[in-house]
Amino acid sequence: MKTVLIVEDDLINARVFSKILTKRGGLDVKHTENVDEVMKYAQGGEVDIILMDVSLSRSVYQGKSVDGIKITQMLKSDPQTASLPIILVTAHAMEGDRENFLKASGADGYISKPVVDHQQFVDQIIALLPKSDN
Repeated sequence: MKTVLIVEDDLINARVFSKILTKRGGLDVKHTENVDEVMKYAQGGEVDIILMDVSLSRSVYQGKSVDGIKITQMLKSDPQTASLPIILVTAHAMEGDRENFLKASGADGYISKPVVDHQQFVDQIIALLPKSDN
């Protein structure tokens, strides 16, 4: 079973995403906004894809405040985690945000909140999951 890591500081959003992904997508889900845990999961190969909230209000890494863009950049610049698909999730859905966020972060996808079409949400995530031979 594929595992999605939800990096989200809003517990309600995290619960909603989790429910949609497990019920509709048949996916396993982990949730954290702790950057050290995100790195550990990613480097340990414990997750197959990451849903990354862009504006994490409480996340700190090595003493510095970081947002989802910064965490994505860190993961994408590490050869060990560079190929891990990351989808940015954000309520910032203004014209041009998608392109700017994708370019700035190196993320593989972008989903705007609120998630209205649950099936499309699941489909977008499954489309980016690495194909496995097991």
